[in-house]
Amino acid sequence: MKGRTYAVYDVFTDKVLTGNPLAVVFDTDGLDAAAMQAIAREFNLSETVFVLPPGNPAHRANIRIFTPGNELPFAGHPTVGAAIALTERDGDGAAETGIFVLEEKVGAVRCAITHGKGGAFAEFDLPRLAQPVGFPALPEAVAAALGLEPQDIGFENHVVGAWSAGVPYATVPVRGLAEAAKVRMNTDLWLELTPVIGGIITSPYVYCRETVNHGSSFHARMFGPYDGIIEDPATGSAVAALTGAIMKFDRPVDGPSQFWIEQGIEMGRPSSIRLEIDVTGGAMTAARIGGLARKVAEGTLFA
Repeated sequence: MKGRTYAVYDVFTDKVLTGNPLAVVFDTDGLDAAAMQAIAREFNLSETVFVLPPGNPAHRANIRIFTPGNELPFAGHPTVGAAIALTERDGDGAAETGIFVLEEKVGAVRCAITHGKGGAFAEFDLPRLAQPVGFPALPEAVAAALGLEPQDIGFENHVVGAWSAGVPYATVPVRGLAEAAKVRMNTDLWLELTPVIGGIITSPYVYCRETVNHGSSFHARMFGPYDGIIEDPATGSAVAALTGAIMKFDRPVDGPSQFWIEQGIEMGRPSSIRLEIDVTGGAMTAARIGGLARKVAEGTLFA
């Protein structure tokens, strides 16, 4: 039986066995959505990417992204990982930089690859800027669903909100690292208070200003049990949503601003995500998310 080649990358990290693992399936002939979903369950990683021919020949590839539970229209670590995996598979590593477009359910996503001493770094333009999502839950209810006390929620002027740049998230600010470490999600309570948008349950993205690493701007955790993800080591689509909270509460000055978000530390899978926001006239005009990735495995899939 002829197999399908695949590779596993650790994304948003410069070291293998850290960051967020991603399976990339290169040979997808004959696979329908049900088969892709079954393969994603088999890998049982946060996401699995399937590489298909692009609809537009000027683009690099069409990718479909599956969690163990469902298909996503857009996700950050699959975009970064797939961009680097395609570059390495196709022998583009000799070039210092490269720019191409990946097709995703959310639309065309422009990616840029830079090769340096630290390895391959990929970043992508957000296909959609963050927009607010209705989230009427009171802070007390959010705290109860996350195993926290009401006084644990919020810091400075940051309060609970919800945003989507393709995938919806509730952005939940907490006082500091101790409060972030205490989070224990009650899935039944959360389901009672969270909206379902486009068939996707709004997951909590917990963040604080206090960080473990000196160079980080925020510390974060993301829980997605309804997608088969108890906790995610790095979540680019949640960082994309976080731009809405940053713009509302921190009001970056005009020009480019850069932030590093650390995630996965409580899981023993430390990750580092770079976020860049362009601001003009007090409004976000563009944003980019990027990170490193390392190939940790490759093989043949007989399915």
